Amino acid sequence: MADLRRLAMESKAWPFEEARALLRRYEAGPPAKGHVLFETGYGPSGLPHIGTFGEVLRTTMIRRAFELLSDIPTRLIVFSDDLDGMRKVPENVPNPAMLREHLQRPLTSVPDPFGEYDSFGAHNNAMLRRFLDTFGFDYEFISATDFYRSGRFDPTLRRAAETYDDIMRIMLASLREERQQTYSCFLPIHPETGRVLYVPMKEVNATEGTITFDDEEGREWTLPVTGGQVKLQWKPDFGARWAALGVDFEMYGKDHASNTPIYDGICRTLGGRAPEHFVYELFLDEFGQKISKSKGNGLTIDEWLTYAATDSLSYFMYQKPRTAKRLHWDVIPRAVDEYHQQARAFGGQDAAAQLANPVWHIHGGKVPASTLTVPFAVLLNLAAVSGAEDRAVLWKYLSRHAPGTSPETHPDLDRAAGYAVRYFNDRVKPLRSYRLPDARERAAMADLAQRLAAHDGAAEAEALQTIVYAVGKDHGFEPLRDWFRALYEVLLGAPDGPRFGAFAAIYGIEETVALIGRALEGGLAAP
Repeated sequence: MADLRRLAMESKAWPFEEARALLRRYEAGPPAKGHVLFETGYGPSGLPHIGTFGEVLRTTMIRRAFELLSDIPTRLIVFSDDLDGMRKVPENVPNPAMLREHLQRPLTSVPDPFGEYDSFGAHNNAMLRRFLDTFGFDYEFISATDFYRSGRFDPTLRRAAETYDDIMRIMLASLREERQQTYSCFLPIHPETGRVLYVPMKEVNATEGTITFDDEEGREWTLPVTGGQVKLQWKPDFGARWAALGVDFEMYGKDHASNTPIYDGICRTLGGRAPEHFVYELFLDEFGQKISKSKGNGLTIDEWLTYAATDSLSYFMYQKPRTAKRLHWDVIPRAVDEYHQQARAFGGQDAAAQLANPVWHIHGGKVPASTLTVPFAVLLNLAAVSGAEDRAVLWKYLSRHAPGTSPETHPDLDRAAGYAVRYFNDRVKPLRSYRLPDARERAAMADLAQRLAAHDGAAEAEALQTIVYAVGKDHGFEPLRDWFRALYEVLLGAPDGPRFGAFAAIYGIEETVALIGRALEGGLAAP
């Protein structure tokens, strides 16, 4: 353990780098509260997207790294801002007309458009927790509605009333002059309509802990800041939550980065110590637009898990968190194959290399053996050429290629075969576009078929790949990738694909020769 800790102190893997920065926070001794507190926030204004999940996963990776470096106990809180007023109706939920009637009401007071839970906020919270539980995260869930109404937030809210002018100075410096005239860090919840009001304060009484304001009809009200009758605007709420809970670490997206001085300043004003931060780049959809809960663009967690196992999504999240990444369908097969490549390499690595391997951070050092012996990309193309509707069809090729291989001995391969059939039929098949070969390509493919048919050695991937390379060179393809693109477009109906030798080895030499024959006869391309 001591040797592993020493190596972790030197590892350049980003979770260890962040964990070491957090460890320096308590060089003089552990925190008085007895633990280090990690937090992630969630705004349940729409269905949770993968970015929300990514915050919890990445924070968990840093937490695991910290636990290897330190004996200080840790906790992780997932905090839902479900007392926020619903500012607009999401585009990807049913019953939008009903929701419009409840604009500006707290999300936990808005009816659930799906008809499954007590409120829209409760529905989205349940969705998030189900996703997090699927991945086995160790976390504590806190609802802002409960946090405010239970009284747990009351001491901090009273302190906010006492330091109102200081908080306002921090906030007003960041606002346009027009906004400064009406801004207040307190948002009253109207006693009659239940709506969250954005109105200026007539008075903030620090002694009584109350606010006085006029509602939208000009009627004056005085409410206590405690008990969930008043909430904080989102920027002050961020810093106030840090102070109230004693948060030591929180990560958030680049769109929050400019607000960091505001969050930190309000936390300190309220008597807290600002936490350590980690700012990650945003996820983009296939068009390069930021993914959004309200728009529903980008992939959902459910969509990813329809076509691949949880490990592949975790692997995608681990990669370069400070680099913007496009999150669309095409990344799934690559993430599956790269995860299993790393998992297969793990057992043969020394301890330092294992700590740098993404799978260590995905599994907290307890990395399961990979039994995916055939790349997901190859499985997709097997599904294409075999017309498979279920994974049993793929197993006819897999068991022949590797005798003794079965769903029982290779569960990862079995699951991946099922995912590949589903992915191909749902996501690839509708977009497949076969074409006829030109004269040079036709001659090369006919030559390839002859050489494969004449091959009298074992149907091994490297030997067959050598034949494919030789044919491409002999027929003058330069660059050689044009030859492979032709094979993919003519035989598989796609602009790219797996190593063709590996595909032919598993599909079978005789079957591959027959596939080429059908393509040359025009049996694959649409008339």
